[in-house]
Amino acid sequence: MSEYIEKILKDIKAKNQNEPEFHQAVQEVLESLEIVLQRHPEYRSLKILERMVEPERVIMFRVPWMDDQGEIQINRGYRIEMNSAIGPYKGGLRFHPSVTLGILKFLAFEQVFKNSLTTLPMGGGKGGSDFNTKGKSDNEIMRFCQSFMTELCRHIGPNTDVPAGDIGVGTREIGFLYGQYKRIRNESTGVLTGKGINWGGSLIRPEATGYGCVYFAEEMLKTKKTTFDGKVVAVSGFGNVAWGAVQKVNELGGKVVTLSGPDGYIYDPDGVKGEKVDYMLKLRSSNKDAVEDYAKEYKVKFVPSKKPWDMKVDVALPCATQNEIYEEDAKELLKNGCFCVCEGANMPTTIEAYNIFRDAKILYAPGKASNAGGVATSGLEMSQNSMRLPWSKEEVDRRLHEIMIRIHNTCITTAERFGTPGNYVNGANIAGFLKVADAMMDQGLV
Repeated sequence: MSEYIEKILKDIKAKNQNEPEFHQAVQEVLESLEIVLQRHPEYRSLKILERMVEPERVIMFRVPWMDDQGEIQINRGYRIEMNSAIGPYKGGLRFHPSVTLGILKFLAFEQVFKNSLTTLPMGGGKGGSDFNTKGKSDNEIMRFCQSFMTELCRHIGPNTDVPAGDIGVGTREIGFLYGQYKRIRNESTGVLTGKGINWGGSLIRPEATGYGCVYFAEEMLKTKKTTFDGKVVAVSGFGNVAWGAVQKVNELGGKVVTLSGPDGYIYDPDGVKGEKVDYMLKLRSSNKDAVEDYAKEYKVKFVPSKKPWDMKVDVALPCATQNEIYEEDAKELLKNGCFCVCEGANMPTTIEAYNIFRDAKILYAPGKASNAGGVATSGLEMSQNSMRLPWSKEEVDRRLHEIMIRIHNTCITTAERFGTPGNYVNGANIAGFLKVADAMMDQGLV
C-alpha cells in the first residue's frame, strides 16, 4: 500500500473513530485504486479520494414518538448524503437497533459505487434510525415514521434525495413515511421508492436484490462454462434478499439448502422450494426474527447460533448483513467445495475472508456489484414515477437482468484493463470510482 493511501486511511481513522465498518469499506476501495492513481495522477492532485470519503452532508436528528402505553420514546434519526456527482442521493433507510453513524457511513460510501455501476443517474446516500420495529404495533410504527419524516422531509425530494427501504423498512413503513411527506409537502412525487404497487411502486421491487444477485452469479458461472443447473447453494438470511435469491436459483435449476437468522441456520437437503418459499414470508411476518420454525415445520436440521458456511455447497450467496463471513468461514467454504461466492448483502465478507477467496482464485463478487439489483430497480421505479407509467413484471425483470449483465461485463472489462483479470473487486471498485471521479472533476470543487 502506498504512503498516499496509508495517509488517507490514517486520517480517516483519526477523524472517524469507533467506526470500524466505515474504515473497512474505505480500505477495500482504496486498495483497489492504487493502479488507477499511478495511471491518473490528476485524481491525486485534485484530492478526489479525500473528497469522496467525506460525506457532502450528514443529517442527525431526534425522533420523539408515543408508544401505545402513552409513554414518550426517543430515538435518533440519520441521513448521510454522501455524493451527488452523478445524480440525486439514492439509498435506503434502515430501522434497527444496530444502526449507528458509522454503519450508515459505510453503507452510504458503498452506495456511491453501487449506484455508479448501475449506469443510472443516481448518487449515493443512506439513512435510518436505531428504532426497532420488532414487537411494535402498527400504530407505534406509524407514529414513529410520522415523527421521523417530519424532520427528514425538509432534506429530501425527487430531484434531491430519494430514500428507499432497507432492513426494518418495508412497504408498511414506506407507506407511513410517504403519507406524512405528502401531508407536510402537499405534493405527490416519487420521493421514496419501495412504495405499494397501488400508489407508485414497482413490480418485483421486494425480490429485486435477490434476483439481481443470482443474475450476476449466473454470469460469473458462465465464465467457467457452467450454470446454476444442478448446483447446491447456501443462502444466508431469510428476508427479501434471500427470498428473491431462492426464487431465482430455483428457476435456474439450482437447489438452495440453507437459510439463516440470528438464532442459527436450517439445512434442508431437499431444497427450499415450492410452498417452502412461501413459508419464508410467514417467517418474516411472525416478527420472531428466527428460522427455527422452518426446521420444525418441515422436519429438517436446525443448527443454533451458527452461520450456514460449513455445509458442502457449490455456491454461497450471503444475503443477511455485513461481516457474516469471517476467515474461518471462508476456509470452511473452500474445504467443502464452494467455488463461487456472490454477495447479496452489503459487505458480508470481512477483509481477511476476502483475502482467502482471492488467494484461492475462486469466483468472488462484492456486494457493490452483485447486490445492485435492488437500487437499480428503485431507479426503474423512479423512472416509472416520472413518466406516470407502470411497467409489467416482465418488463421490470427484463430491464433488471440487462442491468446486471452490464454491471458484470463492466467489472470484467475494467479488471482486465487495469491488469487484474477476473478480479471482480478491483473491477467494481475501479469502474464505480472512475465514473464518479470524472463527474466530480467536470463539476469543479464539489
